[in-house]
Amino acid sequence: MEKLQVKDKTFAVSIPEAQILEAVKRVAGEINRDFDGKEPLFLPVLNGAFMFAADLLKEITIPCEVSFIKLASYQGTQTSGTIREVIGLAKDITGRHVIIVEDIIDSGLTMAHMIETLAAHNPASIAVCSCLVKPDALKVQIPIDYRCLDIPNDFIVGYGLDYDGFGRNTRDIYTLV
Repeated sequence: MEKLQVKDKTFAVSIPEAQILEAVKRVAGEINRDFDGKEPLFLPVLNGAFMFAADLLKEITIPCEVSFIKLASYQGTQTSGTIREVIGLAKDITGRHVIIVEDIIDSGLTMAHMIETLAAHNPASIAVCSCLVKPDALKVQIPIDYRCLDIPNDFIVGYGLDYDGFGRNTRDIYTLV
């Protein structure tokens, strides 16, 4: 599908599934190499990272665990600037190597909050893995250890990303026209 209608907005394909999956496989290879022998805990951020996390974890060959956290900072097409923790950390991460799995990093504020929150639980290390990064939108400097693709500062949907809860269920990523 070249165009996608989500509610009152029209989107066009900007990143096809094949390109996404190729980047996911590359990043998984880097993680497999870097965390060999460490048994990391993957911590995908819901709701947006569910598709990326599923594809990423299919490519992870090292022993690992998965738990989930849910944070929210978006309203419509704009980040609200306020981060609400919806579902908290369900695992003890003391002394663990934690890999945060995020769908997209734009301002970096949500990720900075998450890193600070997790660091208070004394993990051995915290790594950040994001499917997409908007370098031009970053408002804070954060470590992004693994990234699949850098994208422009456009509003996108698909592959887990939404517009007011809709549009997550596509294989491709679409940009607002």
